[in-house]
Amino acid sequence: MRFILLLSLTALAGCTESTGRFPSLLPRPIESTSLAEPDRPVAVATPDAALDKRIAEIRGTLAEGIKAFTAGAQDAEAKIAVSRGLPQGSEAWLQAQVAMGSLAELRRPAVSVLSELEELATQRGVDGLPPYPALDAAVAEADQAATQQQNRIDSLEAALGGTGN
Repeated sequence: MRFILLLSLTALAGCTESTGRFPSLLPRPIESTSLAEPDRPVAVATPDAALDKRIAEIRGTLAEGIKAFTAGAQDAEAKIAVSRGLPQGSEAWLQAQVAMGSLAELRRPAVSVLSELEELATQRGVDGLPPYPALDAAVAEADQAATQQQNRIDSLEAALGGTGN
């Protein structure tokens, strides 16, 4: 019986509070710290009259360039239609080639406007300013115009290439 009593007391001794030699099993402060990204408020661009004026000027240049390109593309298309079936090197074919060459020049305003607008947007980012919706819309418009113009040039070049030998 003594043996059982001694064994019971020894077992109970294991249930007492530790003397500090062992670490606590409670969560440490670092374990309860969240590693998730903090919520940051979305920066809102404040109106900028000077930038709005500059964007309007650039959009005006783009509109003029689109108008000139459209007229040039219609002219090239007409000259390509006339040269259809004629051999390469004929007068009509050469006129179509010249019209196609002028289209590349007429596309230049859309490309330069796009470059200028992207530069303005990049500079805002470098300056730590939030995106400017009017500027982003103008960049998208110029990009679309430049892409459409290049597609039209590619299409006309394909038509000119198939005009005959």
